[in-house]
Amino acid sequence: MKAVVFHSIGDIRDENLCKQLVADAAREPGGLGILVNNAARQHSIDSILDLSTEQFDATFKTNLYAMFWITKAALPHFSTGASIINTSSVLAYNPAENLLDYSQTKAAIVSFTKSLAKQLGEKGIRVNAVAPGPVWTPLQVTGGQPPSALETFGVYTPTGRPGQPAELAAVYVTLASHESSYASGQVYGVSGESGNP
Repeated sequence: MKAVVFHSIGDIRDENLCKQLVADAAREPGGLGILVNNAARQHSIDSILDLSTEQFDATFKTNLYAMFWITKAALPHFSTGASIINTSSVLAYNPAENLLDYSQTKAAIVSFTKSLAKQLGEKGIRVNAVAPGPVWTPLQVTGGQPPSALETFGVYTPTGRPGQPAELAAVYVTLASHESSYASGQVYGVSGESGNP
């Protein structure tokens, strides 16, 4: 299956944009057979009293609504053997006190993945999730972590460091491939540490 990667200028909190992204991808040669939902919003807030409704809404719209809209738009283009891979987090199992809204969305992604896998199993469409641990991404340095935590980000893992995005790639590729034909409804941890999932 050919992979097509789209980077869009726009806000995926807009349902119409999400539908357009899928329509554009489906028009590419080879069609659409793999969907990776990987966009996220994360901002560190120490207290629920400081978490605004606007931020709460933006986090849920980015992390959950967009995944729902994109997946729903993609399904009519899928056939047997297609694969959906959602990005959750170890925070779904061990939520951070300063990431109340983000942690909730990552837990919801686990449930979304498992429920959808049950819906689509008889159609031969697999749905799995990846739950990374601490990984250096733009989320961390753009407010995802407080500046005081950046220097020690990920050092509590047995590896003593955060992961790099490239270290997650093999799990996504494996889940996208037909070699994972019996894997569905699963959450794969890539965290450099023991624990969930």
